[in-house]
Amino acid sequence: METNTFIYYFTPKREDFLMSMTDEEKMAFYGHANYTSDLFGNGKIILMGACTDGALGTVIFKAENMEEAMQIYMNDPAVKAGIVNSSLHPFKVTGVKI
Repeated sequence: METNTFIYYFTPKREDFLMSMTDEEKMAFYGHANYTSDLFGNGKIILMGACTDGALGTVIFKAENMEEAMQIYMNDPAVKAGIVNSSLHPFKVTGVKI
């Protein structure tokens, strides 16, 4: 099977999210960091990062199909807890230069 690339990104539900996270949101956010670090270490994630002003976070990853991509996305603790606005899409990497 051909591996596909997907992207999910999220934005905070409120402007001051990073400064005003509740304990529940902090736990989900730390869970997200651990979850994505594990996926990165296992070679699933191609690129991940966030805007330094907290406006947007993004994860670009590999999955066999949309079903697997949805599973990865829905199991992210930040998505699962509903603490962010988020969206998943098929994605084609056309270049990287850092």
